[in-house]
Amino acid sequence: MKRLLIITMALLAVFVARADEGMWLLSKLKEQNIGKMQQMGFKLTAEDIYDVNKPGIKDAIVGLGNAGQPFRHFCSGELISPQGLLLTNHHCGFNAIQSHSTVEHNYLQNGFWAYKMEDELANPGITASILERMEDVTERVNAVLNDNMSSVDRRMAIDSISKILVKEATDGNQLSGQVQSMFEGNQFFLFLYTIYKDVRLVGAPPQSMGKFGGDTDNWMWPRHTADFSMFRIYTAPDGSPAEYSKDNVPLKPKHYLPVSAKGVKDGDFAMIMGFPGTTDRFTTSYGLENTMDVVNDIRYKVRTEKLAVMRKGMQKDTKTRIQYASKYASCANYWKYSFEQNKALKQLKTMENKKAIEQQFTDWVNADAGRKEVYGNVLPMIQKGYADMKEYSMAMTYLNEALRGPESHVFAYRAGRMISELCSKEKNAEEKANIKEALKKMAAGFYKDFNAEVDAELYAVLFRIYNEHVAPELHPEIIDFINKKYKGDYNKFASDLRKNSVFMDEAVFNNFIEHPDCKKMEKDLAYRAGKSYFELWVQLSAYASEMQEKISQGDRLFVRGLMEMQPEKAWAPNANSTIRLTYGKVGSYKPRDAVFYDYYTTLNGVIAKEGPKGGEFEVPERLKELYTRKDFAPYGEGNLNVNFITDNDITGGNSGSGVINAEGHLIGTAFDGNSEAMSGDIDFEENLQRCINLDTRYMLWIVDKYAGAKNLIDEMTIVK
Repeated sequence: MKRLLIITMALLAVFVARADEGMWLLSKLKEQNIGKMQQMGFKLTAEDIYDVNKPGIKDAIVGLGNAGQPFRHFCSGELISPQGLLLTNHHCGFNAIQSHSTVEHNYLQNGFWAYKMEDELANPGITASILERMEDVTERVNAVLNDNMSSVDRRMAIDSISKILVKEATDGNQLSGQVQSMFEGNQFFLFLYTIYKDVRLVGAPPQSMGKFGGDTDNWMWPRHTADFSMFRIYTAPDGSPAEYSKDNVPLKPKHYLPVSAKGVKDGDFAMIMGFPGTTDRFTTSYGLENTMDVVNDIRYKVRTEKLAVMRKGMQKDTKTRIQYASKYASCANYWKYSFEQNKALKQLKTMENKKAIEQQFTDWVNADAGRKEVYGNVLPMIQKGYADMKEYSMAMTYLNEALRGPESHVFAYRAGRMISELCSKEKNAEEKANIKEALKKMAAGFYKDFNAEVDAELYAVLFRIYNEHVAPELHPEIIDFINKKYKGDYNKFASDLRKNSVFMDEAVFNNFIEHPDCKKMEKDLAYRAGKSYFELWVQLSAYASEMQEKISQGDRLFVRGLMEMQPEKAWAPNANSTIRLTYGKVGSYKPRDAVFYDYYTTLNGVIAKEGPKGGEFEVPERLKELYTRKDFAPYGEGNLNVNFITDNDITGGNSGSGVINAEGHLIGTAFDGNSEAMSGDIDFEENLQRCINLDTRYMLWIVDKYAGAKNLIDEMTIVK
């Protein structure tokens, strides 16, 4: 986008040239978007996507969550068969694949395919949400709010009316609901979902294919990654959501997506539907400074050290590599994101752009006495809020990244609260037996993916980082203890913790709870570290909450003012893990002078990138055999397309989202963004923004030819 120096023209570029920017609410498509979508080539109607009275494309879109937080969708997926077959990314299914993997059955290394439904693997805790309907409830929520409320009172009022609205909508049915604020608390929508609780692993290629390119290629184009996995949603025999049972049956969806084997070409219409996590498009220059200089900078520096420790441990043996595979991948993803986002924000001069918007807003406010009374103090309020909070924001980021880096202390503190009950004379024998059983079950889950040597080294490295970068007055008790008792020798502290803590070994832990000693537990180094971590977290959260009040109030008024200033604009709210639609086109791009990137990659590129076995670019022997035979039909002739790019507006949480063509057929699965536009969560750059997608033809070819899973091919509707 042209970065113009004149403030008025800069604002015009932001609010006019970016007409296609946005993660759009489904209920507003007919009003805001469908005309433009049809001009771009979309052949269906708004009602074909979302209609409360009939099935539509939205009924095939799934939000993946966890039982404890079902509305906080970590990934997206789409239904691709009349038997509840669900397609998502390999990295979205990575934790499930890893949880089923052992040294003897290494599904990460070898892949997994269920050739019969009875072989599909249950994943307790994973949920699949499908939207039933949404409703604008702004008037009812605003009726209990006013601008003079404190943030605490405002949250309480919103929570109270939200519970009423959800109860009204879910009484007498099996729906689950939430009220979500939009536009920084200026609008509110009720979302009602059916949440399924029996989600089983069906298939996944080997990690060498599903994560081909590893950290090196992450957030980069061109890509050659088979980033997909398959699950199936099960229900009770009557079709209702149910916990896992052998009597459950495959979901019969209201709608599923036909899978296209026709391919894509430059300029084709493409829309993406899924559950994007968070964006911060309305942030001010003050918020941007906090993101760049505090959150991103600290996250990148700390995770660089954390990843090095995990990588060292994983290189020692297969068991540790399996145990830490998912943890490593999760840590590495936003480690690189933080670096690339800061780089893109600087190159695209996002700070200057934000300041231009703020100047235009200030000019608009000062031009009218009434506006000045309402909005005159908004930007100074936000500025002061961030200035007051900076020290605590830094400490909180180091707390989350460094002090939370090891795992045993968090487990120790949580288990310790239950162990305290074993020491209580008020608990009878039966109650204590139940507590012990719960503790052993909790321990089995924790220690399955735990290595004491790795965890101890994380203490030594990461606790030292916190000590060196955070002011002493914001140190937790454990840091002061190490500095005094161990004279700052974090290696010695970590060594003692590993040798002496009852929380570093499952057998020792289980023996301890059979003969609990709460006085000993209080002195245990892991428990002591966990307790002081949580105590500081509560303290910092309280401080930050008070200071956040100015920022929240200012942000709400700032966005309200922007919308008043541009009443003709079709506004899209920030992403917040609710279902959204974006539309755009398949398209190549030119990221910098003399560089051109085509819109697709092929299997030739996979072979060309091949690296050593066990590395980021390993190519399985079977894949090479199929490539050598050129056995691509009916998914390709002479070669096979692997990935392609579109200019859709996506973010984290969109991983696994369906890429859908003008006819409503699935042409791809979104899995990444490009490094040149990592500013996108804050400042959408329409000339550079690209969404990286798995071509459905590569997915079908792997399922069919590589895995030989004809059972899965047969249940899909494939459009040729």
